[in-house]
Amino acid sequence: MTHRSIVEGCDLGGSDHWRGFSIPARRQEVHFGDRVLPCFIDRAGSLHALFEATVAKHSERLALVFENQRWTWRQLAEVSARAASGFLKLGLQPGDRVVLYQSNHPSFVVALLALQRLGVIAVAVGPREQKEGLAWIVQHCGARGLVCDADLVERLPGPLEAPELQWTVWVDVQSALGAGQGPAAGMGESAHRLQRGFDDLLGEPACTHVQPVQEEDTAIILYTSGTTGRPKGAMLTHFNILHSVQHFISGMSLTESDRSMLAVPVTHVTGLIANVMTVVATGAALLVLPVFKPEHFLRLAATEGMTHTLMVPAMYKLLLLEPRFADFDLSHWRIGGFGGAPMPTSTIDDMAKSLPRLQLLNAYGATETTSPTTLMPVGQTRAHADTVGAPLPCAAVIVMDEQGHELPAGEVGELWISGPMVVKGYWNDPAATEREFTAGWWHSGDLGTVDVQGYVRVLDRKKDMINRGGYKVFSTEVENVLLQMPGVIEAAVVGVPCPVLGERVHVHVHTLREDLDLRELKAFCGERLADYKVPEYLTLSPTPLPRNPNGKLLKRQLR
Repeated sequence: MTHRSIVEGCDLGGSDHWRGFSIPARRQEVHFGDRVLPCFIDRAGSLHALFEATVAKHSERLALVFENQRWTWRQLAEVSARAASGFLKLGLQPGDRVVLYQSNHPSFVVALLALQRLGVIAVAVGPREQKEGLAWIVQHCGARGLVCDADLVERLPGPLEAPELQWTVWVDVQSALGAGQGPAAGMGESAHRLQRGFDDLLGEPACTHVQPVQEEDTAIILYTSGTTGRPKGAMLTHFNILHSVQHFISGMSLTESDRSMLAVPVTHVTGLIANVMTVVATGAALLVLPVFKPEHFLRLAATEGMTHTLMVPAMYKLLLLEPRFADFDLSHWRIGGFGGAPMPTSTIDDMAKSLPRLQLLNAYGATETTSPTTLMPVGQTRAHADTVGAPLPCAAVIVMDEQGHELPAGEVGELWISGPMVVKGYWNDPAATEREFTAGWWHSGDLGTVDVQGYVRVLDRKKDMINRGGYKVFSTEVENVLLQMPGVIEAAVVGVPCPVLGERVHVHVHTLREDLDLRELKAFCGERLADYKVPEYLTLSPTPLPRNPNGKLLKRQLR
C-alpha cells in the first residue's frame, strides 16, 4: 500500500539513548493495513533502488572481496545484471520464489541482487539444512528454482517432494563466481530437472529491465523454527529491510569507508541484513569469509583493514584464544557487533585491552524483526553489560504478562516488539501469523525486562529454546526426531552450559534399550537435523521422565 503521514516533525522517542547520533528525520505512517509506525522519511523504494543509488554514487569504489578476487560496485552491478538475464531465460516471473541454498560466496550476493531486480522473492537457506528440512521448505514456499553449492546437490528434493521446482543452478564454491567442473557427484533424484552452472547465467547480456515493486512486497523469506518443529517462513519486505539497514547505519555510524567482514552465515538474518544489505546501502566493502576460522578471520581482517563485523560472542572468545592473535594488525577495527548470546565481561575486558579503539556493541533482534531491535549505544557496553542495549529509534519494546497486560519497568514478562522492521507475517501460515502478532506487535517468546532507563534485558527463553553459539535450537524439533528412533519412549531436550558456545544440546531419553548409545543417536539425528541441533550429551533412563500433575515434563529438574 502507499503510506500516508500521520504526524511529521514530532519527537518520536528514543532521543535519550540516541542523542548525538546522526538519526534521519522520522514521521508516523500507516503500513500493512493497520499498523501506525515511526518511519524514516527519506528512504529508497526497494532493495534494487537502494543498490542502484549506491552504484551511481560509488561506482569505482571497492564493493566485494573474496579470497584473491575483487569487484567494484560497477562490476557488481554488471555481473548481477547478467545473472538477472540468465534467471529471466529460466522463465522467472515477478513474485516467484527461488531458494538460495548456499554458503558464504560472492554468487549469493550476485544472485540476491539479480532476483531483486526482477521482483523475485529470494528464500535463503543455510547449507547446514539437511534433505528432509530442505524439501519441506522448497515445497512450502512453492519454489520455482534453486541455486546451491555444487557439493550440496545430493540433498536436493526429488520431484514428488517438490513438484513445483523446475530447475537448479549449481555453484563451484572453489571458484570466484563460476561453475567450475560441476558437482563431484551426480545430481541424484533431481537429475531430470533443468540444470545450469552459475557461469551459464553470467553468459547472458546484461538485463536492462527493472521490475517495479511496492515497498511492502516481500523481498526475502527466511525460515525460522517454530514450537511444532516445522519452520515458519518470515516475510521480510523491502520496507522492513530498508529500516533495519538504516538502524545499523545510524547506530554504528557506518559510512562508505567501512570494510565489513561477513563471518556469520550469509543466509542468517544477521549476515544478510547487518553485513550484505548494510554494505549495499552505504557503498562500503564486503569482505566475504567462506568459513569462520580464527586465523583466517584475523589474516583477512588485517590484510583488508576490516573496520566492522557482527558475530556471536563465542567467535570473539575463539579469536582471543588464537595463539597468533597479537601478531595481526587490527588497528582499523572500530565496531564489533554481537548478539545471539550474552558476552562474558571477561571477553569484553580482554578485547578492550588488546584493541582499545574497538567498540563492542550488543544487538538484539530476530528473523521476525529483520535483525536489530535494540543496540548498545557506543560507550555503554561495559556499564550495561547485562543488557542488550536500548530500542533503536524506530523500534519499541514492551513487557507483557500472560493476560496481555503491559508490566511496569523492571518486571519480568514476555518481550513484545513493534516497529517498521517487524515482518508482516509468515508465508502461507495465517494461523501462526495470527498467533504471534497482535496489531503489529510481535510476541518474541523471550522473557525479559525493560528498566527505567529503557535498557532491555533478556532473561530466558519462554519456549525452551537452546542457544548454541548463536544458533537457535528448539527442543520440540529435536524431540520429534528422537521419538522416531526405535526403542525411544520419551525424549526431553535441554541446554547445558558451555563456556565457549553458551549452551550445548543434552537429551534425556526414556528407553528400555540398554544398547542405545550417543554414537547411534548422533547418526540418526545427523541425517534429519542441521548439525548444530544434533545432541552432544545423552542421559538414559529406564523409568519415565519426571512430569508435573498436569503431565508436563519437568525440564527444570532435568537441567
